Amino acid sequence: MNRKEFRDLASPDEAREAIDSLSLEGGIERVSLEDARGRVLVARLDAELDVPGFDRASLDGYALRARDTFGADEADPARLELVGEVHAGAKPDVGLEAGQAAEISTGAVMPDGADAMVPVERTDTDADGDEVLIRTAVAPGDNVMFAGADIAAGERALGPGTVITPRDIGLLSALGIDEVPVRAKPRVGIVSTGDELVRPGEKLHSERGEIYDVNSYTIAAGVEDAGGEAVLYPHAGDEQEEMERILRSAAEECDLVLSSGSTSASAVDVIYRVIEEQGELLLHGVSVKPGKPMLIGRLEDSAYVGLPGYPVSAMMVFRTFVAPAIRQAAGVPEPASATVSGRLARQERYEEGRHRLMPVGLVTDSAGETLVYPVDKGSGATTSLADADGVVEVGPETDYLEAGEPMTVTLFSPDVRPPTLFGVGEGDPTVARLLDGLDNPRYLSVGTRPGLRRLRERVPDVAVAAGPLEYEGATTAAESERADGRANDATELGHWEREWGLVVRPGNPDEIEGLEDLIDRDLRFVNRTTDSGLRSSLDAATASLAEERGADRHEIVDAIDGYDLGLRAHESPARKVIASDADAGLGLRETADRLDLGFVSLGEQPVRVLANPDRTEKDGVRELEAALADVSSAQR
Repeated sequence: MNRKEFRDLASPDEAREAIDSLSLEGGIERVSLEDARGRVLVARLDAELDVPGFDRASLDGYALRARDTFGADEADPARLELVGEVHAGAKPDVGLEAGQAAEISTGAVMPDGADAMVPVERTDTDADGDEVLIRTAVAPGDNVMFAGADIAAGERALGPGTVITPRDIGLLSALGIDEVPVRAKPRVGIVSTGDELVRPGEKLHSERGEIYDVNSYTIAAGVEDAGGEAVLYPHAGDEQEEMERILRSAAEECDLVLSSGSTSASAVDVIYRVIEEQGELLLHGVSVKPGKPMLIGRLEDSAYVGLPGYPVSAMMVFRTFVAPAIRQAAGVPEPASATVSGRLARQERYEEGRHRLMPVGLVTDSAGETLVYPVDKGSGATTSLADADGVVEVGPETDYLEAGEPMTVTLFSPDVRPPTLFGVGEGDPTVARLLDGLDNPRYLSVGTRPGLRRLRERVPDVAVAAGPLEYEGATTAAESERADGRANDATELGHWEREWGLVVRPGNPDEIEGLEDLIDRDLRFVNRTTDSGLRSSLDAATASLAEERGADRHEIVDAIDGYDLGLRAHESPARKVIASDADAGLGLRETADRLDLGFVSLGEQPVRVLANPDRTEKDGVRELEAALADVSSAQR
């Protein structure tokens, strides 16, 4: 199969023009009132009757003729003959003449002869109940809602293009309208491609490289938010015939087909061939990052857009190019513009010469000023967008952004607010429990060393560091960088101890007693990455063991099968043990207990929470410090 190359990348404006040239409209349909909320009217609706359709009482009290109350007050009430009662929902069976009144309920029809009413609080009745004493004067029309006062027959009720709200439904109900003409939601077929995809809820075989299908559900949610109707199709494999069958089926049933994956220049990414052969390919490749391999075209009578496969790329392209087109087709207005101004928290380099859609997070300093920091774990990392608050667009001519530079952030939604506490550093169960007790925190589990580095850059509020931050035998620059655990002048808010060691199978069937067994026996081991505080403790322990044996540390490390296999999350090695992919993994006793695994202790290690010295008076930091005091006292 020939490889498709990206030659002339389209500009973002050209991509928008190509999408605008497609027809996404779904037509007109009539929906019942209970299904009308959020839908868009396509025609004007006029009132066919008066609302209310009769003169009605606004309060409980007495209907009467206003002229009979003139001059009445508390000291000299008007005395009227009580001639009957009128209840809501009943036709009045009484008419009033001069000097007469009728008891009336809220919402009841005003009887003939009455032109006003007095609330019951301003009246008394005589002992026999034959007369009512009116202790206030009223004018004609007082406390009465006349027919058509709400809306009169023939008046314009709602206009075309109205997005129907609960208030509008109340009006339509009052007019007796039970069905309305609205724009049909654009039907958007969603097809994720790739043999490696598995739907959430199904069994995942990681050993075969399978991953859960993220794009189908996130894109479907985006379609619904934009006013479209999402239709999920079975994911297509990488074989062209199957892909063509699913795409053609979606095109026959939908106004727009969105696929994700199989759009790049790889020889196995063949979706562009399907569009070229079965439809019309308008564009392949856009000068934007992330999102370069976007496709735009037509398939059958349907519009088609191919999104990149990586979740961050797919969602950024969808949000920037596709969602506005769906909103326009659905008649849904653009969401309220929500932008925030701030300063870039740290310098950022970028030298690819493409328009960049940069996910960013927000954090406030002690003075309440907004700082903006890039959130980028790579296009394949789903959590990049979950950890971000908005996006900054950077032109292709910009290759360097200076710390402190003014930034305008387009928020993902108007209700986004910066976290009250922004922390980074070591993954730890105690940290997770502390965060649960705080209001709107954000924590990025990046490991001890990156956490300390970011704290030195003054980006987060706090960093969590674990393990010995220096040890004898540190010979590399990377090892030495871990030595200053207090990140220059950082303030320690609190600390605790955690037990670390080897997580093994339940009952420890291999009878592992310590590091020596990993060195001297044929056992499979899974380590943590060098960024982890647990790895620091293990590195220190292997250095001490090498000194005891009079050996070079590298010889000790090389003798451990899997020492160089480092996993990022603190539970990942334990889960390798559960899957029988390893005999032992580096971890915590708390993790082993929670997962019902065995544990071989290698000691205790300190965990410190260090605060940015510029943020110690920030409310979120002080709240965390108070929570840490409880942890420290519990360990005493």
